[in-house]
Amino acid sequence: MSETSDSQAPRYTLGQRIFLFFGSMDLAITLLLTLAVASVIGTVLQQNQPYTDYLIKFGPFWFEIFETAGLYDVYSALWFLAILTLLVVSTSVCVIRQTPSMIRDMWHLRTHVQEKSLQALRHNISWKVSTPENQTVTALMAEFTKQGFRVKQTDKTDAILISAMRGGMNRLGYILTHLAIIVICVGGLMDSNLPLKFAEWQGKIKVETRDLAVSQVPAKSRLSVSKQAFRGSINIPEGRSSDVAFVAMRDGYLVQSLPFKIEVIDFRIEHYETGQPKSFETDLIVHDSDLAEPLAATISVNHPLIYKGYAIYQASFSDGGSLLSIDAWPLDDRIGKEAIAIETQVFQTSQFRWGEQKTQLEITAFRPFNINADPTDDDPGRLRNFGPSMGFKLRSETGEAMEYLNYMLPVTRNEREFYLSGVRASPADEFGYLYLPVDNNGELTEFNQFLKRVRDKALVSAIAGEMMLETLAAIDGSEEGLQQSLQQTLTMLVAMFERGGFTTVTEFIETSLPEAERETLGPAYLAMLREMLARIYFSKVDDELVGEAELLFLQDAVDAIGSLPRYGSPVFLMLTDYEHVEASGLQIARSPGKPVVYLGCAFLVAGVFLLFYLPQRRLWVLVKTQAQGVTVLLAGMSNRNPRDFDPFFDQLTNTLKQLNGNSH
Repeated sequence: MSETSDSQAPRYTLGQRIFLFFGSMDLAITLLLTLAVASVIGTVLQQNQPYTDYLIKFGPFWFEIFETAGLYDVYSALWFLAILTLLVVSTSVCVIRQTPSMIRDMWHLRTHVQEKSLQALRHNISWKVSTPENQTVTALMAEFTKQGFRVKQTDKTDAILISAMRGGMNRLGYILTHLAIIVICVGGLMDSNLPLKFAEWQGKIKVETRDLAVSQVPAKSRLSVSKQAFRGSINIPEGRSSDVAFVAMRDGYLVQSLPFKIEVIDFRIEHYETGQPKSFETDLIVHDSDLAEPLAATISVNHPLIYKGYAIYQASFSDGGSLLSIDAWPLDDRIGKEAIAIETQVFQTSQFRWGEQKTQLEITAFRPFNINADPTDDDPGRLRNFGPSMGFKLRSETGEAMEYLNYMLPVTRNEREFYLSGVRASPADEFGYLYLPVDNNGELTEFNQFLKRVRDKALVSAIAGEMMLETLAAIDGSEEGLQQSLQQTLTMLVAMFERGGFTTVTEFIETSLPEAERETLGPAYLAMLREMLARIYFSKVDDELVGEAELLFLQDAVDAIGSLPRYGSPVFLMLTDYEHVEASGLQIARSPGKPVVYLGCAFLVAGVFLLFYLPQRRLWVLVKTQAQGVTVLLAGMSNRNPRDFDPFFDQLTNTLKQLNGNSH
């Protein structure tokens, strides 16, 4: 028996099997689920960010894994585009296979059904009428036509069959929904960067990873004006223009040429009280030789300018190269000298020589205001504007850089004012802050003078000698060796503090003093150091002028000097003036596949409507003349919503029975 079944089973060639595999429902569902999972990843994981951000967030191990998997640009990853292509092929095969039968089913009224088949349907009923057969058939067909059914009469040997159908376009919904998937995927492929990846694979283009000026980008990293889809961005400062956009590709970029030039006239931004951007817009002019005169327009978020198939979006904003005036206050051996005035601008890199050190000064950012929580207020939610700030890096000759964030205006802390400077060695670190106390004139002069005296070895030695004599007089000590040892200890403590703060002094106490004497000599050393620092500070001050304000300033100055070794800079850069220049962040996109996607969406809406709201309903009436009279057999079926079909069939049965008053 099994041999007979195997011999009767259809045999397919390899090509037919592949064709059937691509058209299988299992493959289509698998591809759709895979795309859904990939879309979730692309939504949760922010796409096309600088690779350094991903490295900081995930660490080297996971960064490499995610980069290899293409998760930083999911929608342009080769595996995603391959799945999209397979889905197009699979759905196309399914449409090719099913469309002929669907079209036949749309128009075919099924006139060859048998009486037994009708009686086997769930919805069937029969009754007898007294009217002649032909008259009954005419009345039934008229009623079906009235209710919107297509009808056809088929004469059989001993009966007449009426076939009726309504909602045949329901099958068109199946075709349209499948076509919609194909069209939408094709539109997505048209807007993908698959051609760029293919060109890169062929070696025709090369992703540029260096930070170069536009004019220095090599030809292999440039894209000419074409009909190829792309999505790029560009920051244009006020009063400047550009005819290129930067297309992000993995850890680098390509330069896309535009057939016109965009000039930014003005950029405006409004903020909430929290400091977050509320709205921003740009006045721009498009210069094109095809225009009789330049095209002026104002764009804002969600209100782009569409020109020549290019969409120009308002995407972000940044600094456009603000001009900064800076005073460089020395913190090293040059302390006490006048500050050096520096004129620079944001994004400018310049060689900065300070004494024997060659340092590169890189101005990275400027903000005209900083609205943050006020740490001096009891209400943690209360916000305060801390004024302008500038960000910069000081890079050594070996390439190592320290990043700084300096505020222009003094910041109030514990009812006292300080110049605030944040510092960190890596973007992954939090800023640590240096608080430099401000004197009565709102300057750093008094702090600098104190720091200068701390570094004055002759002055420190003299004050140590005075303190030594006073100490020995109090304990009646006169040995020359003891005098010299005590004076050297005092001088050494000040030198260690100046070199590494209280941390270095504490380490010296813990490592150099015998454990038995540590508990007694340790606090004594720290007390002597504080006394020395106070004497150094007040060495130029009249005793009658010493008050609480001076003591508090001394405390703040000592804390600041103790933090200087970790500050990592021989100079404090103070922002004194600025001319703010803003830049508008524009996103420029060309999407030739967008109309195709819109067409696919229209197909999808129409297909879903036909599938769910236009069920296909089929009815058959078998009118048969017998010895007892004319018998009517009504049967029907629906491909959707069988519960809705129940009351419809009952109502239709009552209507048809009433066509002849003596039906029973």
